[in-house]
Amino acid sequence: MKITVFKQRKDCTDGSLDTANELNKFFNRFSSGTNPASSSPVPSQSDIPSSSDPTFSCHTPALLSSNAVMDSSGSINLSSTKSGDAAAPFTSPSHLSVSRSQVKRQLERLNRNKAAGPDGVSPRVLKACAEQLCGILQHLFNLSLAQEKVPVLWKTSCLVPVPKKTRPSVNDDYRPVALTSHIMKVLERLLLVHLNKQTRTYQDPLQFAYRHGVGVEDAIIQLLQPIHCHLDKAGSTVRVMFFDFSSAFNTIQPDVLCQKLQKTQVGASTIAWIKDYLTNRPQFVRLKNCTSNQAISNIGAPQGTVLSPFLFTLYTSDFQYKSETCHLQKYSDDSAVVGCIRDGQEAEYRELVERFVAWCGNNHLTLNVNKTKEMILDFRRNRVESNTVSIMGEELEVVEEYKYLGVHLDNRLDWRKNSQAFYKKGHSRRHFLRTLRSFNVCSKMLQIFYKSVVESVISSAIVCWGSSIRSRDLKRLNSLIKSLVLFWGRLWNCWRR
Repeated sequence: MKITVFKQRKDCTDGSLDTANELNKFFNRFSSGTNPASSSPVPSQSDIPSSSDPTFSCHTPALLSSNAVMDSSGSINLSSTKSGDAAAPFTSPSHLSVSRSQVKRQLERLNRNKAAGPDGVSPRVLKACAEQLCGILQHLFNLSLAQEKVPVLWKTSCLVPVPKKTRPSVNDDYRPVALTSHIMKVLERLLLVHLNKQTRTYQDPLQFAYRHGVGVEDAIIQLLQPIHCHLDKAGSTVRVMFFDFSSAFNTIQPDVLCQKLQKTQVGASTIAWIKDYLTNRPQFVRLKNCTSNQAISNIGAPQGTVLSPFLFTLYTSDFQYKSETCHLQKYSDDSAVVGCIRDGQEAEYRELVERFVAWCGNNHLTLNVNKTKEMILDFRRNRVESNTVSIMGEELEVVEEYKYLGVHLDNRLDWRKNSQAFYKKGHSRRHFLRTLRSFNVCSKMLQIFYKSVVESVISSAIVCWGSSIRSRDLKRLNSLIKSLVLFWGRLWNCWRR
């Protein structure tokens, strides 16, 4: 059923082997000392190394637990283990280990509609057979953690180029999203719980991404609260610099990350496992029906995996700054420096910017100067023109408006541009409701569609701007919501003051 009149544009990529190899080489450009586009083809399922291969030592049958029994056909069976008992893991007290119940719980949480990874194992099978597979996978996971090795097939990535723009023209217009093994994702989720506990005191309190209980709204409020408080004072201005990184996840240095983890409570064995997880990662690009040759990546963390976002936050946690007048806050790789300036005293703000830029260079994070912007907020009648800030010899552009974490900020803080953008999005989605109504869709389904597709857009981060919106914009949005709600037969005003 088609509810839009959208005509899909012709893809700019030709889907040839040369294009796929070129993209794979570009995505792997940060890895030094490797052959980014080897002539070896991508291994099929029949080419998986046997258990005698040291890289796949996690599959060595001789190390199976004593709970494994041999059935009449001669195959190994761990399903005879009682549901309340955990298969004895091959581990030592100094190594991290997981339990049978933990593995089973994660298997049951898998999304069965996700595509299979390079190993060809469907999450539908893993979820349906969680009871039968949890003991086997528990043993393999503990064996991997104890030996500080990750099977090559588990860390192999199938990169799918996702366009950043409507009409991509160069390789940099594509974002590499990795499809990896779902078995590996189960292990990553189990490890993530332990890492989060062990690094809690090391994490940046002003990092709002990938943390339980905080999110986008908290980051925006943290940005706005000191701005509003400071601008109430006489002779006050605020300068905000929004930093943009080039391929932030792809530039993580495993050795540097491991050195930083040594300062936390993470064990040496787990750190060694993380280093093996990030290095010698085979990757290939799938473009339409074409698959590129394999490349080996030793730099960066693949986008689309479970651990990569959290590892990036740990990678950037050693640079923290917060004072009464300046602070640095982060949401994943979206970083912002806020400087509250009084009587033109900008020394602390400029020094913080210089220190952060130098830290980025020392940690191999590449700043995109062209996309790094600065906004100056000054409500005085007689404004004093501020001197521009330069980064790496280039003057930064001072903008009147900037889209930060989905909301449109402007230097007047009246939310006019943000209201216009949200109204435009909500108005464009009204056509979808009309089309669904013409298909005689029930009111309950229309309500679900409205809440998930329309309301989620209009009310995004409403706690940050709901009390500051102009009366005219409020009435406009309120009128739009009334017209939308009437489509399922109920008149409802959720914007009543």
